[in-house]
Amino acid sequence: MRLLHTMLRVGNLEKSLRFYTDMLGMRLLRRQDYPDGRFTLAFVGYQDEIEGAVLELTWNWDTNAYSIGGGYGHIAIEVENAALACDDIAERGGRVVRPAGPMQHGSTVIAFVEDPDGYRIELVQRKGSGH
Repeated sequence: MRLLHTMLRVGNLEKSLRFYTDMLGMRLLRRQDYPDGRFTLAFVGYQDEIEGAVLELTWNWDTNAYSIGGGYGHIAIEVENAALACDDIAERGGRVVRPAGPMQHGSTVIAFVEDPDGYRIELVQRKGSGH
């Protein structure tokens, strides 16, 4: 068994695709419209689906926004330098909600950004990389 994908419902697919591809550097792997069901599925990731887990962005055509459930945590992405990643995302218009720094009760350097729908993405600095 292996993890295939995590699905997020998004209110504006184009805005979300720009965030995940332009700001976080993922690739659009596939996209399919389902007119009878009035929804679109777009899969994004850093590697092909056969090689690793990806994100499935689900856009229901008649829904513009969702509330984020209390059980949702975050998506985690490893980065070389969390502070530089935050600077780059902010320069591109992204929202940094927790600047890079050591995690509470630990030494791992982390940061948090939000996608256009308010989903949190944790940026975890690779151990031993620059500060």
